[in-house]
Amino acid sequence: MSWTALLPFKPAGERKTRLAGRLSREERALLAETLFGHVTSVLGRSAGVSAVCLLARSRPADWPGSWIEDRGRGLNDELAAAREALGRGPLIVLHADLPLLDADDIAALIEAGRDGCAIAPDRHGSGTNALAIGDGRAFDFRFGRDSFRLHREQDEGRIGVVTRPGLALDIDTPDDLDAALAGGFVLPLPQ
Repeated sequence: MSWTALLPFKPAGERKTRLAGRLSREERALLAETLFGHVTSVLGRSAGVSAVCLLARSRPADWPGSWIEDRGRGLNDELAAAREALGRGPLIVLHADLPLLDADDIAALIEAGRDGCAIAPDRHGSGTNALAIGDGRAFDFRFGRDSFRLHREQDEGRIGVVTRPGLALDIDTPDDLDAALAGGFVLPLPQ
């Protein structure tokens, strides 16, 4: 089974804004780019992932993969439109800010979602950091507050859950950044 990974990626000025009290604009931009590079590199080395598609307002000049334009309708509507455009084949939706992600995490997500759907919650158990939809089913994206519960309720608890450190830790807040640094992530420094 061949999977497509879909990565939503905000415009440069909107990335990592909750870290503004801790990092400068330049440091936040570098952090977002570093995390994005890490996630796309892991996906490129992951067995089963045949394509990585970026969902963004504009295509980065150096982006070699496919791209779907984010038209500003909100993340959930944009993901639904992108999924339709991609043809409803096996799909991974993954946030691009997972500093501890590795290929084994992607393999576990794919395995759990192979015949249905799997979800990877954030480290707090309230958000959703990744989804795998393997069977073409209808799915209502509900990213935002309490998304883990809202995603799971769609299928009466039959959605597989993948709990792994590499999928659970995303960097949104200073506490997340501290947890990533404690886990071995090295904060990039501007040149």
